[in-house]
Amino acid sequence: MWRTILKIPLTEMMTILKTWNFLSENQLQTVNFRQRKESLVQDLVLLCEENRASLNDAALLDIIYTQFHRHQKVWDVFQMSKGPGEDTDLFDMEQFKSSFKKILKRALKNVTVSFRDAEENAVWIRIAWGTQYRKPNQYKPAYVVYYSQTPYAFTSSSQLKSNLPLLGQALTVASKHHQIVKMDLRSRYLDSLKAIVFKQYNQTFETHNSTTPLQERSLGLDINMDSRIIHENKTEKERVQRVTQEIFGDYPQPRLEFAQYKLETKFKSDLNGGILAEREEPLRCLVKFSSPHLLEALKSLAPAGIADAPLSPLLTCIPNKGMNYFKIRDK
Repeated sequence: MWRTILKIPLTEMMTILKTWNFLSENQLQTVNFRQRKESLVQDLVLLCEENRASLNDAALLDIIYTQFHRHQKVWDVFQMSKGPGEDTDLFDMEQFKSSFKKILKRALKNVTVSFRDAEENAVWIRIAWGTQYRKPNQYKPAYVVYYSQTPYAFTSSSQLKSNLPLLGQALTVASKHHQIVKMDLRSRYLDSLKAIVFKQYNQTFETHNSTTPLQERSLGLDINMDSRIIHENKTEKERVQRVTQEIFGDYPQPRLEFAQYKLETKFKSDLNGGILAEREEPLRCLVKFSSPHLLEALKSLAPAGIADAPLSPLLTCIPNKGMNYFKIRDK
């Protein structure tokens, strides 16, 4: 409990505690929220002990903190599917929770699972993994966000990769699906990942610090320039704007921090001989594009005159394909 409360910023302390709803209004009014943080945390921990806070109560507080600071995690996306001819079953959230927990507990004695319902029929799941011989590590939990009656689950990247098959099994069985695969899509911005897989692009996302997008900035023209050049520049600018809007739309882009491309190709040459010509292994190359807001940056390239329009489909297909990891091989 101490560690969880200690990591809450002072500016968010009251909001998060009220959302938790474990301490009463009267108890919160007895606390001096203007004292040193260590003293404040000590007072709050004493109140929690008075209320006999359980491990599950502490886990719920940790889920709420993580919901407020979801961008501090790196999120992976998993996609599930039904078997051939399987119909969509009626979904019961309580049955999902019970089934999910039973599957983990049956396979691994030392594991704690906590749930918190959220907006849009979502459930946040906190999993503290242990082993057959070690108690669950409450300081390094994994998180899963599942939207009911959808084939998608979002998981925070976990250090315990060996538990992924068990987690996948629990998700597929509890949600009444048949298979699960990890998508080539990852970001710190959970809302953007959700928008990409649910095709909800036309909404507002967290944006980077630039107050005016590059494509909206004036590309000033010299007043002494030949009128024919001005007309040509204006026509080209209008074309670039039109092409950019056709590709990216006129709404804010989902927020991703990178796109990664792995290239594998055999060496090809008209010349005979040479070391590379005899190479059996393909040549491998890794290219990574990074930006605080990659899709908005790509959208800005052509209007800013940095790149030709349209951009390569390998760059513009990211939201539609639901991928920011690509493998490019010879056909």
